[in-house]
Amino acid sequence: MFNKEKVKLGIAPIAWTNDDMPELGAENTFEQCISEMALAGFKGTEVGNKYPKDVKVLKKALELRGMEIASAWFSAYLTTKPYEETEKAFITHRDFLHEMGAKVIVVSEQGHSIQGKMEVPIFNNKPLFTEEEWEKLSTGLDKLGKLAKERDMKLVYHHHMGTGVQTTEEIDRLMEITDPELVYLLYDVGHLVYSGEEPIEVLNKYIDRIKHVHLKDVRKNVINLVKEKDMSFLQSVKSGAFTVPGDGDIDFEHIFKILAENNYEGWLLVEAEQDPAKANPCEYAMKARKYIKEKANI
Repeated sequence: MFNKEKVKLGIAPIAWTNDDMPELGAENTFEQCISEMALAGFKGTEVGNKYPKDVKVLKKALELRGMEIASAWFSAYLTTKPYEETEKAFITHRDFLHEMGAKVIVVSEQGHSIQGKMEVPIFNNKPLFTEEEWEKLSTGLDKLGKLAKERDMKLVYHHHMGTGVQTTEEIDRLMEITDPELVYLLYDVGHLVYSGEEPIEVLNKYIDRIKHVHLKDVRKNVINLVKEKDMSFLQSVKSGAFTVPGDGDIDFEHIFKILAENNYEGWLLVEAEQDPAKANPCEYAMKARKYIKEKANI
């Protein structure tokens, strides 16, 4: 059983408006997005491109709806650009999130990433880091982790399809070469299943370093089609590879049980990018909330 005082439920805005493909949900406003999140029963959100950049404006809009900021995505380029460039952008990002009251910073290495390339097949062109790039990544992440710690925040690394840290082997290596007191793990079951990994294995192995959770379900029939048709990550999103928990093929009950038994604290955040014209965001948010209530009792 989760400690309801220490676990919070949130949902990402990517179901309303997709930052990588702005044409998906272009008609949906920021106010509609957070209002429907609150209506569905969620208490937090990550930051999308339509969210106000002014802290006071954003805080007021969220407080009116009983909402708060859980975190926000940060793209690192530690393997392909000078460290100083990433650090400068990270500090700005960190300070904004700190003002918003967030406790974690979601980081994903985007050097060589193909996740945002519309025509590049996701399964055939995955980047592989060189030894030098792994060294740059680990050193850089430790430094960013220290910067997060200065604000009493945690850097949580997001393993992701189409990047150099996607597979279990790559997650293992990242966890091995980074400081466990500075670099933590964002656990995203949807990306693990999409990649062909065993999500329970990763969960059990790194339960003590998991400080943020994305609840993303998958439709395995669509993923099989992605492989057959050599589709890109973005094409797969448009085709419905992802959905909310309770609507796809992943059984989250066992995952909730392991997290609860290990006294997980922090956010459980629904993140399921779909075409909102095909999957009404409010309807799917409600479906996810109902499923989480039934399976996790929160």
